[in-house]
Amino acid sequence: MSLWKSKGHFSLLLIFLPILSFTQIYSSWAQESSASSVTKVINIRLGAHLDKTRLVLDMTRETQFRAFYLADPYRLVLDLPKIDFQVKASGLKKAVGGVSGYRFGLFDSETSRIVIDLVSPMIIKEFFHLKSNVQGLTRLVIDLKTTSRNKFQKKATITIKNTLQKRSSSSSLKQKVSSLSPSMKIGSQKLIIIDPGHGGVDPGAIGHAGTYEKHVVLSAAKVFKQVIEKDPAYRVILTRTKDQFLTLRDRISRSKLSGADLFISIHADSIANNSVRGATIYTLSETASDKEAAQLAERENKADIISGVDLSEETEEVTNILIDLAQRETMNQAAKFAGLLVPELLKVIKTHKRPHKFAGFAVLKAPDVPSILLEMGYLSNVNDERLLKQDTFVRKIAKSVKIGLDKYFASVP
Repeated sequence: MSLWKSKGHFSLLLIFLPILSFTQIYSSWAQESSASSVTKVINIRLGAHLDKTRLVLDMTRETQFRAFYLADPYRLVLDLPKIDFQVKASGLKKAVGGVSGYRFGLFDSETSRIVIDLVSPMIIKEFFHLKSNVQGLTRLVIDLKTTSRNKFQKKATITIKNTLQKRSSSSSLKQKVSSLSPSMKIGSQKLIIIDPGHGGVDPGAIGHAGTYEKHVVLSAAKVFKQVIEKDPAYRVILTRTKDQFLTLRDRISRSKLSGADLFISIHADSIANNSVRGATIYTLSETASDKEAAQLAERENKADIISGVDLSEETEEVTNILIDLAQRETMNQAAKFAGLLVPELLKVIKTHKRPHKFAGFAVLKAPDVPSILLEMGYLSNVNDERLLKQDTFVRKIAKSVKIGLDKYFASVP
């Protein structure tokens, strides 16, 4: 769905304007986002009125955007050219006019995404640009109105098809992997995939001091790569090298198609009990080892939904890639690596009282690559949050992982 600037007020268009092809639209995005001056969003605010809910974005210039709707849960998704967001995402303490929160970030190399969480079905009533009272700024105003579930779903059906068309025409699985460097193993080198969880529009957990999980794990992944690659026996690839959103399917495909020997997804979780702290290693099992593991896996497996990705048209493929059980041997090898890594972590950092757990994480389901999920600590714990931002602490974890890798590959053919 395409929504374009106008001097007056007008209603949401549910189809592309016939004079503009999708290719032309996408090309204009690329030109705008590659310009030397990236559009900045200085402020985002919400206001509840009798007949509408108003969303206002203060920006450094007018910009094009697309919008579409997703149900279960209800969301409005706005896609724009690359934006420099100079504001913080908001999970509102109290809903404002039917909006319970919003988040934003880089969705792919050319697109920024804003996901607006809705308490009940709402659609765009109208939108327009206004000159701001602040010199050099313009305002994008979007008015939302309540609607029925049936009408919401009809609009979602139309716009989802357009967004899926964009995905299939703009990239392929091979293109997504091309940036990762050659996929063939070099000699006897072992290829390790490090996967920093979350990213872009999906911030992950947020600590007491406002620390974003997506930033902590990306920084840690770069340290892991640096430490491990000091040994020429290893080559490390990161699934993402910047604050960018990746679907769970992308993360698995990047490890599988790169011929990886091992996949390590790193995270820093949050939990209701803020006294809980320490590192934990998870390996795949459809039966969670405890309630905490089950809840964590459930949250992580919803990352695509949180980030405004529609999976309704991908059921078969997602099932094939994500839901099929990993081969028994792969699961055994992952558990073996976890068993070797735990003692090394215990030597240098605090771990959870049960440092090795099992749960059904979708990101661990690449069928032929042994995979673990490493929770470095809990951002909900003040001490862990402080430590996870320290380079010396992260390096201790990275060095333990390196020793664990040495022992693992020394013990397997």
